[in-house]
Amino acid sequence: MFTTACTLLLSCIVLFLGHGTHASSYNYSTTTKCLVEPLGPLHGGGIMVNPEFNHNTEGWKAFGEGRIEVRRTSKHGNRFIVAHNRTHPLDSFSQMVQVEEGKIYSFSASVQVSEGSEIVAVVFKFPNGDIVPGGDVIAEKGCWTLLKGGIVANFTTPIEILFEAENTSVEIWMDNVSLQPFTKDEWRSHQDNSINEVRKKRVKLQLTQASKAPLKGAKVSIKQVKSHFPFGCGMNHFILTSPDYQNWFTSRFKWTTFTNEMKWYSTEKTQGQENYTIADDMVKFAQQNGISIRGHNVFWDNANAQPNWVKSLSPEELRKAAEKRINSVVSRYRGKLIAWDVVNENLHFRFFEDKLGKNASAEFYFTAQQLDPSTVMFMNEYNSIEYSKDTKAGAANYKKKLEEILSYPRNANLSAGIGLQGHFVSGQPNLAYMRSTIDMLGATGLPIWLTEVDVAKDPNQAQYLEEILREGYSHPAVKGIIMFVGPLSAGFNVTTLADNNFKNTPSGDVVDKLIAEWRSGTQEITANDRGFVDFSLFHGDYEITVEDHITNSTLSLNLRVTQTEPQEIVRIDTLKV
Repeated sequence: MFTTACTLLLSCIVLFLGHGTHASSYNYSTTTKCLVEPLGPLHGGGIMVNPEFNHNTEGWKAFGEGRIEVRRTSKHGNRFIVAHNRTHPLDSFSQMVQVEEGKIYSFSASVQVSEGSEIVAVVFKFPNGDIVPGGDVIAEKGCWTLLKGGIVANFTTPIEILFEAENTSVEIWMDNVSLQPFTKDEWRSHQDNSINEVRKKRVKLQLTQASKAPLKGAKVSIKQVKSHFPFGCGMNHFILTSPDYQNWFTSRFKWTTFTNEMKWYSTEKTQGQENYTIADDMVKFAQQNGISIRGHNVFWDNANAQPNWVKSLSPEELRKAAEKRINSVVSRYRGKLIAWDVVNENLHFRFFEDKLGKNASAEFYFTAQQLDPSTVMFMNEYNSIEYSKDTKAGAANYKKKLEEILSYPRNANLSAGIGLQGHFVSGQPNLAYMRSTIDMLGATGLPIWLTEVDVAKDPNQAQYLEEILREGYSHPAVKGIIMFVGPLSAGFNVTTLADNNFKNTPSGDVVDKLIAEWRSGTQEITANDRGFVDFSLFHGDYEITVEDHITNSTLSLNLRVTQTEPQEIVRIDTLKV
């Protein structure tokens, strides 16, 4: 989309071009489909021995008490390995590999089970006995599902790769196993290439005179006035009373989530006495400054996160109170928000399900969408990308809960979203696990946001924050990022971006650097002999000025660059003055 305001006898043609395919050895794609034939081994199997089982069980052994064998499909003759006679969840097949300190290892395999559907996980076993889950998927009988995962090696060591399924009565079938190592530089190149492909677009302008002759030598200035990718920051009530906090925030961010002020325990501390004063004032401040808001949250499924008076209600009393709550808060901010976290953390907790029945979450999503049809309704969960040992929130269980909500009879038209909080503990983040989880959830086609990103205190906090943000921004499935970070004076003491005098911390420097890096800035180019100028631009809104040195005339153009802009020449009519 673009608009123009031309002066004198000038015209221009705008050509939107893709960046083309960059050489990248990481495949972000996956699929939610269960396939008749398994996908080929990614990266040729990487460092795995006998990844396609063409040499029977060479390189593999039975892990635990079960038995393993290689079978062949009757139709296509494809070979795959099977673990059967299992008595323990970890009874499977395994292979020893050597991992090198500092490298990032991406795992993939095609998997199915002999009966029904079960969650199957890849597991990494270290010499000290520590077992680290690396990714999971819901496998089915009769077709192949792609499992992705990964690990970061903090030291050089042999590790054992094995698999887990809680239901020991099913056989685990596996084919086309891959473990591909990447250096940090290679991993960063994947991110940079992906950013060029999914966050930017080449724009070519052809400038012509009224006679259609090329306007060679014209000076073209292009300035980005708005970014389209939502990169924002949490906000709390201190914004209402601190001009310094206001200036700090508005000079950086155009997207936000209120950290606590819309939550039920903040707006109805005493039953029947609703008070939206602070939330209303924060909404007004955001609107006055062109800041878009994610609503957080309608309900929180944690029993300890309810208003005190809610905890003692009977099921029928709770049903009535919850109905009043959702009608009140969603109706109040209808049309003012870009998203709602409808039921927060309903993978870890089930306060409302225990009180109101198993469909409590699904019913809340239906009601919220009815009250505010234009707003995307999100799940919002922690440990899905940041901590692989918390399997409650892994990709498989997340997808399972999401499908439960979407399959509720009245939710056929639900506009749903996937919220991944991203509260990272200290230490090197497992970017391979983060990427693979987003790959798996991204296959749903639903928008994914990182909703509450922060990093625990650590000598390398700023470095880890940058790695995490780059990983999120570069992933094609991620449509927005909100950090739960900010200035110390506003109480942000986990990941602090500015001290009490609003001077940047190292993490603050990282955020400012990325804000600048992910914008096109102001560029000036001189048109060539054919009147062409060529820009590589981040998706966003731009102001373009063309100065013709021959006629001393000026053309002004407002241009919108989007990911979905068709790759065709768009002719802009000349306006005469």
